[in-house]
Amino acid sequence: MNTITRLAVLLVISLTITTVNAQNKEQDSINQVKLDQRIESLEKEKAKIEDEEKEILKAKIARINSQLDDKVITAAEAEAQKKAAAELAALNIETRTNIINSKIELLRRNGIDNYEFGKDNEDSFVIRIGSPDGESDGIIYIGEKTKNKPRKYDLRTTEDVVFAFGFNNAIIDGVSLDDSPYKIGGSGFMELGYAWKTRLFDNTNFWRLKYGFSFQWNKFDIKDNQFLVNNDGDITLQEFPVELTKAKFRTTNLVFPVHLEFGPSKKIEKKDYFRYSTYRKLKIGIGGYAGLNIGSMQKLKYKEDGNRIKDKQRGGFEVSEFVYGLSGYVALGEVALYVKYDLNPLFKNQTINQNNISVGVRFDMD
Repeated sequence: MNTITRLAVLLVISLTITTVNAQNKEQDSINQVKLDQRIESLEKEKAKIEDEEKEILKAKIARINSQLDDKVITAAEAEAQKKAAAELAALNIETRTNIINSKIELLRRNGIDNYEFGKDNEDSFVIRIGSPDGESDGIIYIGEKTKNKPRKYDLRTTEDVVFAFGFNNAIIDGVSLDDSPYKIGGSGFMELGYAWKTRLFDNTNFWRLKYGFSFQWNKFDIKDNQFLVNNDGDITLQEFPVELTKAKFRTTNLVFPVHLEFGPSKKIEKKDYFRYSTYRKLKIGIGGYAGLNIGSMQKLKYKEDGNRIKDKQRGGFEVSEFVYGLSGYVALGEVALYVKYDLNPLFKNQTINQNNISVGVRFDMD
């Protein structure tokens, strides 16, 4: 009996292992099919991104043209807004494509079971004009799509992408802007970040706090065939030995801005929620920023012995590591006039201080 029992147990174990292995193979096959289908779906989604962003850009340009026809903005302002909208669309296409590529990479690396985006999460990421619920008009929303969730009765904090660009130069002790060693037309800045805006009081939206993080790129186009030289910590401009076709210096900063924003708003009351809208209202923001310098580079282009030379010099320019300054904006509608000024010197421990100043337009006004 013992022998028969042992044989029976071995037979059951053998059959169980065989069945489990077969089931595992079948499940692996099913998972592979699911994985291929999900990746195919994501690839199709990626292919639609450019068309979607073109439609958003088309809608924005139509609205800008309408404002131009109504003489709300000038032709120059319309052209600047169109250029900014096109640049933002290009950034959105790149960001959204990278997000989907990351999803595909995670799926291939971890498998469908360990990293399943699934049907419940499909199309959960959205970039569109308006808020997550599509409640507000005239802003670019980037984030998760709501899944038929009830609206919050009072949405006290909103969020938006920050995008700004314009002219850049330096305030130098004893030197006027006209005599600046940096070209006014060729020197510029760009800022890209994310901001939250919170209403400060319960029963009024006149005062708001705007805060977030931004990457700032400040570029200087150097005049008169000069370039920056570090002589034992002393940063000076010297004449280059041959003719330069380009001499540019750029700093890259990560900063955390905070602005006190104020201005009128319109209260929109519905049956189960209310909102304050500042769309097409006067908005004034006063504040500042602090952060860190995360890079600097001088780029020189010239010819030597008939060869085109591109020289990129990274770091070594005694740039201030800690960055802080004052900033503000005034907006009537979606676009703001934006000014920022670094209180820290551009180059540390110098006899003559240079302080970065930027003036341009900013696009994060809801």
